[in-house]
Amino acid sequence: MECCRRATPGAPLLFLAFLLLSSRTARSEEDRDGLWDAWGPWSECSRTCGGGASYSLRRCLSSKSCEGRNIRYRTCSNVDCPPEAGDFRAQQCSAHNDVKHHGQFYEWLPVSNDPDNPCSLKCQAKGTALVVELAPKVLDGTRCYTESLDMCISGLCQVSAGFFSCCFSRGFYLCSPPV
Repeated sequence: MECCRRATPGAPLLFLAFLLLSSRTARSEEDRDGLWDAWGPWSECSRTCGGGASYSLRRCLSSKSCEGRNIRYRTCSNVDCPPEAGDFRAQQCSAHNDVKHHGQFYEWLPVSNDPDNPCSLKCQAKGTALVVELAPKVLDGTRCYTESLDMCISGLCQVSAGFFSCCFSRGFYLCSPPV
């Protein structure tokens, strides 16, 4: 979105005011064409720290197809995690430690920076060369690459536009990486 840019220091308050004023009854210009229902409430953030994602859905009211997106995303929980929290991808790999793989338990370590599919959950069995894709996609908010703020949303690497990256368009704020 061309209107999007880094928000000014007062933007979080403006953003909070927007969230308090928005509801399913508040309809944007984009909704008023009669084909879309109003945007629903924002979901819980996918993470409590370290940057996550929240989404909002809307429903097509037409028997024909509607033009536009039925889901939008925004970044959330953009505070640093405490050091003891560990790496988010590593947490997802270790969740499989108590699940047998080919009849054996492994301690799984994250495989990061996969250029072909940075949003799949690939893990390596500790002390072996065994690398396995344990899930086709990581949880929303997982960094695509270790040295980047870009994050995986619904299995796709999305360019991070920064914290509170919102733009006002057609009567409402869009707060999301391009989807």
